[in-house]
Amino acid sequence: MKTTTRAALLSRCNELLQPDRFKDYGPNGLQVEGKNDIAHIVSGVTASRALIEAAIQVKADAIFVHHGLFWRGQDGTVTGWMKQRLALLLEHNINLLAYHLPLDAHPELGNNAQLARLFGFSVQSKFGDQALGLLGQVSQGAGFSNVQSLASHVSQKLGRQAVVVPGDGRALRNIAWCSGGAQSYFEDAIAAGADAFITGEISEPQAHLSRETGVAFLACGHHATERFGAQAVAAHLAQELGVRHQFIDIDNPA
Repeated sequence: MKTTTRAALLSRCNELLQPDRFKDYGPNGLQVEGKNDIAHIVSGVTASRALIEAAIQVKADAIFVHHGLFWRGQDGTVTGWMKQRLALLLEHNINLLAYHLPLDAHPELGNNAQLARLFGFSVQSKFGDQALGLLGQVSQGAGFSNVQSLASHVSQKLGRQAVVVPGDGRALRNIAWCSGGAQSYFEDAIAAGADAFITGEISEPQAHLSRETGVAFLACGHHATERFGAQAVAAHLAQELGVRHQFIDIDNPA
């Protein structure tokens, strides 16, 4: 079985995702150091205990995720759930690599680019803080010229029923999207000319903004919209480095 090194994997991750370009909510890169030689990478959305336990079962040497263990605002203590997760990683000598905003933003393998591919959108421009949001046009014959057909389309693709605020029911020409908890990007999407905005979550203000501006808002699940970037990047790197990869999806209703 072919192996790579931790240093080689980390180097290629950083070259590909360029984390220094982003102001993020936590550290990107190697969050927990494990064994030096890596033959098997598991990817997933979040470094939960369930994902770590699943990675142990398949004898993974590294875990690659979108949501890591450490975030701005944590108190820094290693107790409770944090101790449990870290103890498993350290006991089994597993590397944990996490990339947050860089994984959303990658133009080919990132969460938002992968959503474009999944939904059949063409990317026209970027918008929002750090240019994470994408704006595209509905192609002729796409089959979703109104919000009802769009909601049906994305719900079918994601396997999750979207929460929809339909706006004024206008015909859809420009669609904006940003995965995960990007509901605060809605005003930027409106300013960019979107007729509908797709993200993972909805908060109280977005329903009012949709009704008042006429722009549709679709909340399709934080986890559901972020299942694609980590596996795309990890699969790409595993193929490049000649090691094994598998994506493990730990279901999350959020």
